Amino acid sequence: MTATDSLSVWLRVRREVDWQRAPALQRVPHGRHGFRSWCEGAVRRRDPIRAERLLAAHALAREDAARRAPLDFALLAGWQREVLAATETPFRVSDAYAKDGRERYGLNPRTRADFDSCLRETHDPDIPLAARAARAYLDVAFFHPFTDGNARAALLTLVHVLAREDIVLPEVGPLQTTRYADDPAGAADLAAFIGVLNRRRQ
Repeated sequence: MTATDSLSVWLRVRREVDWQRAPALQRVPHGRHGFRSWCEGAVRRRDPIRAERLLAAHALAREDAARRAPLDFALLAGWQREVLAATETPFRVSDAYAKDGRERYGLNPRTRADFDSCLRETHDPDIPLAARAARAYLDVAFFHPFTDGNARAALLTLVHVLAREDIVLPEVGPLQTTRYADDPAGAADLAAFIGVLNRRRQ
């Protein structure tokens, strides 16, 4: 197992990325709804129950976006209860590992508060929306708050942040690629790719 704390690495990288370079997003008439299409297609073919749980969580995330609910761990935990069909989804209580142990996400007394602080930045109007959505996706991935389902939580968070400003991507499947905590270019590219998907109409 790696000794490096990849969460600390991500928090450093997060400060280094020039988020202002992210593209502006356009509100367009809703056509293909990427998240729902992904659930009804690729996810349902693999696991119908998983698809239904994701769709239920997505409905909650959209409702929370419509009412402009503050984004924090408690909000994500509500969605995650739907994703995992669980009665409780607490913040993890130990270090977490991913990528076959190549990344370790440390835990200290400030970790949950730091996570909520990062999520609050999704409301910062001085940061381009594509950057806020990409950064929130990566925050969930690298804080790794749950014992299971963090990739699904990250995607729901991205979709929620965009939905608050009435942006719906026509595709989300291409976003499902491996991301690394020590990759500032990859973080910036995620924000740019959200812009590419925003311009893609189907």
